[in-house]
Amino acid sequence: MIKEIEDAIDKIEIIKSVLDGYRPFSDHVVKQLKDYYRIGLTYSSNAIEGNTLTESETKVVIEDGITIGGKSLREHYEAIGHAKAYDHIYPMIDKPLTEDNILFLHKLFYEQIDPKNAGSYRKKNVIITGTDFLPPDHQKISELMKKHIKNINQKIKNRHPLERASDLHAEFESIHPFIDGNGRIGRLLLSIFTMKNNYSPVIIPPIRRLEYISAMREANKENLAPLRSLIISIVYEEMKSLKRLIENLVK
Repeated sequence: MIKEIEDAIDKIEIIKSVLDGYRPFSDHVVKQLKDYYRIGLTYSSNAIEGNTLTESETKVVIEDGITIGGKSLREHYEAIGHAKAYDHIYPMIDKPLTEDNILFLHKLFYEQIDPKNAGSYRKKNVIITGTDFLPPDHQKISELMKKHIKNINQKIKNRHPLERASDLHAEFESIHPFIDGNGRIGRLLLSIFTMKNNYSPVIIPPIRRLEYISAMREANKENLAPLRSLIISIVYEEMKSLKRLIENLVK
């Protein structure tokens, strides 16, 4: 583990120890946090994929059902679908993850965009634009996903959970199991894993989009360090934000 990552993890653990002192959170605090992250995760994850809805517009679409002039129907469906998938991640935090969980999240996200392929692995080979990385043959996806699920649920004592979260995210994205929506589902899984270990969700700011894409390209070349550094730095900032939220809510 490089020094920069070690230092960030030490700072995260200090914040986590403070937050652990407030656990278990009250029903009021849990609801407030769920609503808060519902908008933040949906907006940021969609923005990384090119969705042009602002955070305020995302909130209006999701919570009020209002369409935004000049925005495509698909962008609205992406916001609504992501929010639906997000609403179902919390029951998955306290249980081992299954293939059915992941397929269900994809179905919720993608069913208004492409009902035929929603909730099922891709049946064709694909390429990822902007990179020379080739995802595995579609016939290997089921086997690879079973191994991936096993890796997610495996307990490893000598690895920090946030490093593992980053590596598992890279592994999922390299499998690229769906015809579309891999990034959105992969980032939801990333947050599920961090929350399983009592850390914040991972909200990748759109301003760091290029850094994230670059780190993912490096991960596809088996250089996992840039993505680990990025994810841990993002969690550090989000943990600071979570601490402020909690301390305000419990007053």
